[in-house]
Amino acid sequence: MTELELSLDFACAACRSPVGVTVRCAGDALDVTTKVRATVAVPCPTCGRINDLTFDPAGAVLGVTPRPPARLPEPSRN
Repeated sequence: MTELELSLDFACAACRSPVGVTVRCAGDALDVTTKVRATVAVPCPTCGRINDLTFDPAGAVLGVTPRPPARLPEPSRN
């Protein structure tokens, strides 16, 4: 089983503040020559919004998208 530890830097999709994160990945499909992509949810330390960070085993950031805020259920009008 291959294990990787990557340090990734990106800008928050909501407030554009710099964010750094270290991720640890493990699996048989992990190889820098394969076309594997992974996505991890990373909260911004500045604004608190969640970013979905997509990256590859080589450590390249492929995309950062903001996760929409969770919707609160509306109370019933019974």
